[in-house]
Amino acid sequence: MSSTDEILVLTTGGTFDKIYFDAKSSFEVGHSVVGDLLAQAVVKKAFVINELLRKDSLELTAADRTQIRDIIVNSAHDKIVITHGTDTMTDTGRVLADIPHKTIVLTGALSPARFAETDAMFNLGMAFAAAQTCAPGVYITMNGTVFDALQVAKDRSRNAFIAT
Repeated sequence: MSSTDEILVLTTGGTFDKIYFDAKSSFEVGHSVVGDLLAQAVVKKAFVINELLRKDSLELTAADRTQIRDIIVNSAHDKIVITHGTDTMTDTGRVLADIPHKTIVLTGALSPARFAETDAMFNLGMAFAAAQTCAPGVYITMNGTVFDALQVAKDRSRNAFIAT
C-alpha cells in the first residue's frame, strides 16, 4: 500500500505539452508545463512530478505503456495523475485497468497548455480532484467529466470524449 499521501504525476507528452513554432510548422513535445500550471493554480496538495516521456500519444509503444505500468505498480503512491495525448489515452487506460488499490487518472488537452485558450488547466484540476475522491480504479478526465477508462472513447467529429 501507499506510504505517501502525495499525488504522483507522470507526464508523457501529448498535446498538453506541445510547442508550435508557427502556423506552418510542425510541432514538438516540449518540457512539461504541469508544474507551472499547478503553481499558477496555487495547488497545496503535495505532489511529485516524473517527466517520463515527451511523445505524441500516436508514437507511444507497447514498451512505453509497460514502462508507465511498471512505474505505477512499483510506486508507493496510490494516487496517480497521468498527462497523456488524447488519441491513445484509452489504450493506456486499458493497460493499467487491472492494477489494484490505486486511483489512476489520465487527462490531456485538446489544445496545448501553452495556448491562451486551452482546456489543459481545467482537465488537470479535474484529474487532481478525481485522484483524491474516486475509488481505486482507472479514470479519464476530459470535457468536464470523469469517465471510467474502460467505458469511454474519443469522438473526433465532436472533439470530445464520450461514454461508451
